[in-house]
Amino acid sequence: MSIKIKALFNKQTRDSKKESMTFWVKGADEEKEELRALSRSVVTLEIEELGGVTVEAEFKKLNRDDKKTVLEFEVKGGTSEESSSAFYSRSGTDVTLSISKASQSVEEFREHQKKYREGLKGKINLDGTVEVDDPNQLTLDQVAAAEQDGPPMPDDDDDLPF
Repeated sequence: MSIKIKALFNKQTRDSKKESMTFWVKGADEEKEELRALSRSVVTLEIEELGGVTVEAEFKKLNRDDKKTVLEFEVKGGTSEESSSAFYSRSGTDVTLSISKASQSVEEFREHQKKYREGLKGKINLDGTVEVDDPNQLTLDQVAAAEQDGPPMPDDDDDLPF
């Protein structure tokens, strides 16, 4: 299933945990029944003006009010910087948006998001604490030991007065 609509690309936000996109739909495209059918599923988004650049996202919400219909998407973690940047370049403008159903289920998408987030920041425990597993990160014990020993000195015979 696929649908093509005209929308205002309202905003694109990104933080350490997720990236999201919001589109505002006005006019006749608001009434398309396919929008309701695609909501709460994993979709592929393509902006026609970008010529083939796509991103995969979960269609999180479809909100309607008197003036517009708001579409909210959570972009799949690990999306290429090129695709994300290309979409960002169209933010704040009117676009022709193609939305098509992806082969991935919502459960698979969310499992991928969970693994992607854990890979970035470590393991998230049930109590809300985070265990970071970064081999380049110093521990407090390593910092304390380095302060006692002082900085490493070069072993070469240098004639500099320092």
